[in-house]
Amino acid sequence: QVQLVESGGGLVQAGGSLRLSCAASGRTFSSYVMGWFRQAPGKEREFVAAISWSGGSTYYADSVKGRFTISRDNAKNTVYLQMNSLNPEDTAVYYCAAAINPDVYYVYEYDYWGQGTQVTVSS
Repeated sequence: QVQLVESGGGLVQAGGSLRLSCAASGRTFSSYVMGWFRQAPGKEREFVAAISWSGGSTYYADSVKGRFTISRDNAKNTVYLQMNSLNPEDTAVYYCAAAINPDVYYVYEYDYWGQGTQVTVSS
């Protein structure tokens, strides 16, 4: 079992930055691929970024590539999402998720989810 708790969301102006954190419980955090997803009102949950258990491989949605960076600290059981050059289209609830060996792009591949943190970007 893995429990995930996101933090770091908030209100930011367009062009600004935020760093999201996701703290995981359990001693096997380093075994999990970690992903970030987001869901805007009236839209489906979509893939944002993912990182392999070692941190050696990262994956990004085209819409965030070059602006967002995913990283992890296995010693702290935490995964991060650094978000730069934010725009209003990034407004959503952001979720972190964990799975052992997922196809990283798909919501249904992940076994554990956090409760989400709201990110609002004003124009």
